[in-house]
Amino acid sequence: MNWLLVVAGAAVGAPLRYLMDRAVQARPAGPDGLFPWGTFVVNATACLVLGTLAGAALVGAASSRLQLLLGAGLCGALSTYSTFSYETLRLAERGRGFLAAANVVMSVLVGLGAVHLGSQVARQLLG
Repeated sequence: MNWLLVVAGAAVGAPLRYLMDRAVQARPAGPDGLFPWGTFVVNATACLVLGTLAGAALVGAASSRLQLLLGAGLCGALSTYSTFSYETLRLAERGRGFLAAANVVMSVLVGLGAVHLGSQVARQLLG
């Protein structure tokens, strides 16, 4: 039964990732449009959702089923380490080392910040 929850969450997370990425990429993206804003935004969003879920779980407000559905399923399909890695490598290969390094640093810092923020908000509101 647990795997069905993960599948259901992923069935929402994967198309949501695609749609969010396309929506972000459709916007003006700076001087040369090379920075992978779509992947950056979906990964930061997944971190915020996962942090909120973790904070809710810490205060007993998120069942294990909800954690499977939203954590493993939705966030697992929404976020994408492989695309982040690929896009970072492509930036470096195209001589955009600064953008590649900025992508790594910003992704890690924003991701950690989003997890922390989500966790704190959930604990304040639900705890």
